[in-house]
Amino acid sequence: MSAERSAASKARPDAGRHAARVFLDHAPIPPGAVISLYHPMKDELDTKPLAEALLERGFQIALPVTPKKRGPLTFRAFRDGDPLEADRYGVMTPVDGAAEVTPMLIVAPLLAFSRDGGRLGYGGGYYDRTLAALRAKGDVLAVGYAFAAQEVDKVPMSKTDQRLDWIVTEREAIEVERRFP
Repeated sequence: MSAERSAASKARPDAGRHAARVFLDHAPIPPGAVISLYHPMKDELDTKPLAEALLERGFQIALPVTPKKRGPLTFRAFRDGDPLEADRYGVMTPVDGAAEVTPMLIVAPLLAFSRDGGRLGYGGGYYDRTLAALRAKGDVLAVGYAFAAQEVDKVPMSKTDQRLDWIVTEREAIEVERRFP
């Protein structure tokens, strides 16, 4: 799955710009929302064009901070030019003094996705724990942000895995049909 992402990244260096346009045209962004993005690593779909567009439109951006223990992520406010530091995984995060915020919309990286909202992450469960905690308190929208080539027919899901509400690629936005038991 990471091979598909790597190949897509090399084939479509402009994919982040296209995905940002698709996101802005289709994703249901609540007015005044705090939106959590991720700082792209290696061959992840670039969120920088999306961050620039959201900031231009007056939205507040946050970046996730991975906890030391296996709890949910926290989020710190971020604006272009704010200082960042690498965490223990090499993920760039806002420095300790940045304000903590609660996002209404979380844009999540992934290795693979399915059209039913399945998300295969990196195995730490951080986004699953975070989405479960935020959803228990109220509405939060989870948007997978990926190359179209990362789509698979089915993602194995456990009881603790949280489904995405939307998936945005450089080609399309997919609204996940909500199924309740």
